[in-house]
Amino acid sequence: MYRPGKCKTPRKPCIKKASHAEKDPVGVYCRIRPLGAENEECCVEMISNSTIQLHAPDGLKANRNGEFKETQYSFKKVFGINTTQMELFEEVAKPLVEDLIQCKNGLLFTYGVTGSGKTFTMTGSPGEGGLLPRSLDMLFNSIGPLQAKRFVFKPDDKNGIDIQNDIDALLERQKRDAQPTVPKTPSSRQKADPEFADMISPQEACKAENVDEDCCYSILVSYVEVYNNYIYDLLEDAPFDPIRPKAPQSKILREDQNHNMYVAGCTEVEVKSTEEAFEVFWKGQKKRRIANTQLNRESSRSHSVFTLKLIQAPLDADGDHILQDKNQVNVSQLCLVDLAGSERTSRTRAEGSRLREAGNINQSLMTLRTCIEVLRENQMCGTNKMVPYRDSKVTHLFKNYFDGEGKVKMIVCVNPKADDYEETMLVMRFAEMTQEVEVARPVDRPICGLAAGRRQKNQAFRDELSRRLADRGAPVDDPALLNQLIESFPPLPPCELVDPGDDQTLPRLIEVLERRHRIRQLMAEQFNKTANMLNSVVQQFDGQLGVKENLIQDQQSKLCERDKVITNQKTEIERLEKKSKTLEYKIDILQKTTNMYENDKHSLERELEARAQKLQQELVERRRMEQRMQGMVTDTKLKWEKECERRVNAKQLEMQNKLWVKDEKLKQLKAIVSESSSSSSADRPQKPERPSRDRDRHYGQKRSASPSPLPPAREINPVHRRSHSAGGEKWVDHKPSSNVDLGTVMQPIIPNAIQVSSPSEKALSKCHKYVLRHQELASDGEIATKLIKGNVFRTRSGGQAVEFTDVEMLRQECPSAPSRKRRSGSAETPDNVEDQENWAPVASTSSAVGHQKRRKPQ
Repeated sequence: MYRPGKCKTPRKPCIKKASHAEKDPVGVYCRIRPLGAENEECCVEMISNSTIQLHAPDGLKANRNGEFKETQYSFKKVFGINTTQMELFEEVAKPLVEDLIQCKNGLLFTYGVTGSGKTFTMTGSPGEGGLLPRSLDMLFNSIGPLQAKRFVFKPDDKNGIDIQNDIDALLERQKRDAQPTVPKTPSSRQKADPEFADMISPQEACKAENVDEDCCYSILVSYVEVYNNYIYDLLEDAPFDPIRPKAPQSKILREDQNHNMYVAGCTEVEVKSTEEAFEVFWKGQKKRRIANTQLNRESSRSHSVFTLKLIQAPLDADGDHILQDKNQVNVSQLCLVDLAGSERTSRTRAEGSRLREAGNINQSLMTLRTCIEVLRENQMCGTNKMVPYRDSKVTHLFKNYFDGEGKVKMIVCVNPKADDYEETMLVMRFAEMTQEVEVARPVDRPICGLAAGRRQKNQAFRDELSRRLADRGAPVDDPALLNQLIESFPPLPPCELVDPGDDQTLPRLIEVLERRHRIRQLMAEQFNKTANMLNSVVQQFDGQLGVKENLIQDQQSKLCERDKVITNQKTEIERLEKKSKTLEYKIDILQKTTNMYENDKHSLERELEARAQKLQQELVERRRMEQRMQGMVTDTKLKWEKECERRVNAKQLEMQNKLWVKDEKLKQLKAIVSESSSSSSADRPQKPERPSRDRDRHYGQKRSASPSPLPPAREINPVHRRSHSAGGEKWVDHKPSSNVDLGTVMQPIIPNAIQVSSPSEKALSKCHKYVLRHQELASDGEIATKLIKGNVFRTRSGGQAVEFTDVEMLRQECPSAPSRKRRSGSAETPDNVEDQENWAPVASTSSAVGHQKRRKPQ
């Protein structure tokens, strides 16, 4: 789907890459270094040609199961300790050199812990050349006779190449040769460095196949290092000042018109042989920063990058000269990178500048791991995260290899000793992750549209012409024969005449001149004979050409017919192109319309999402408010319930105090009445009457079983008073289980009553009255029963409520019991009599159990 703002306008028209371009994973290889000592503990084991296994050394802790953890890692290929440099080159670097000749870029770098053999793998040693010298040797063996003259190809300082004609190249060579500071090539004027003299044996030399012989080639090499995240040119010839030596200037990275990264101002040296390339490499290697550390005697303190740039341009139609067309020049490069080893400062005991170098090395390697992780995540998960190439000069320099086309290979060097186990684990994890990153596969680039084999055809024509001249007896144009004829000329004698009578000088001169004249005649005859032979050969060629001309005419007539067909086809193609442009215009309009609709759709979707989020927030806020209100209602309800309970308890306590005061007053009044009646009835003895006889008879109370000394009194007919609970209404008789079961003693008989031990809504809904039986000990030690009565009514919410209206107290007293003593300071007053006369059951709206009971409908 097209998205505005995602496409970038290129600076220069370029070939558009297909989105479905084929990709290849990064080739990761592993090479195991031999142990330094035989009795040293080994933690790496080679299981197969593609798998290794790591064993934890004895000094590390075991895992939870009590066993040491063993981890396996797979690579494209694993090279054991017996692998030779030639075998490693054949498998890893040789395909990259072949692709370089076919105009394809490549990147090869070594990675590992300090002292794992990275520099040996890349450079090698005398007699065991590494990947770099073998790549150079194979490249020069393949294109040696096809190289262009020096300075025909010239860098333009913008990562491009200019083509010079033969005259300008000759002047450039003469100018460079005249400079005394320019070193001479070791192949002709200077002996190669002895350390690189025997790196590759002649038996191990190899050559690439399918080399295009219709092109001229040239090789430029450059050598830089990345030290403390700064780039330095190792081939730069800076003037040396012994008094005030200047530090080398760092270089900057730039991007060319094809979006490729390069080191601006870097020295590029044109080399014509393997020895000369070795000399240039050794010149930069002497300037590379190395130091002695606790882990390695010659530890690399920087990342080195040796770049091979192969330039190739096609020859003209005759196969003699290079086409002076800059657009036909193809440049491909192979970068050989020797990364510095990661190390722990606790092991190296680095201090000062060594500590700073180790920190920068580890930081750059960490940035490389981060870039690989982000690339892997973008490719596997479909994300579009920004890869942090610019965080390190190493990753920024190789940005176009991972984002563009080319082959990327990595050799992981491993030191199997137990001391490097933890660092080796980190290296293995990084290598395993790197294998999952894919790089676009490079495509073949056509050189030009000319016919192939132009150089071979030209040389074959020359050989055929020489052979025919030799068959016809014509002298062959041999430089040796010409030199022999020129040398046969006799030298001229001295022609100075000092004596008028000298008769020897002139005859001798005449003789020499005659001999030279005869030789010239022979040369003229030979020339004429050769010319005649050439004329006859040319005539034969003319006859053959006549036949060929007839054939050519026939072919031309056929070509005319073909041209007509082609013209018609071009007309049809133009018509189709116009139609295609019209359709493309319509497609553009539809695409823009689609984009507008998609933008509207996205905006509406965003608006809908925003509204949905706002609605969701409102719902969440509403639920939160409801929960808050429910909490407030619950808290308020609990607060009021506690307040009501407190008030009920306070009112109950107040009523109990009032009842107790009235009971005390009634007891005192009763005692006074009993004393006065006993004194007045002393003359006529009669049976005393119980004060609450009518009430006892109404409730069915039994008389006391204790014998009474008084004689039975005459039965009188008091006013009969029925209990309020003896009506025809339905009652709820609430008798708590804690009450004492006394049978009929102090227990009223209530008809049409539902007896319950605890009140329920079902029982309350069937009755109109409610009574609660409450027993307690009176002040005289007797059991007193309180009947707390109330009315049942329905509430607005559908529940049942009880409103207490009456309290009755029943207790048993013996007439013969001694009267209580009055309290000190108390006397009979009219108030006591009034209290006795006004004594009646007390109506109250509260009770000891609960003033009002409400239940919600279920």
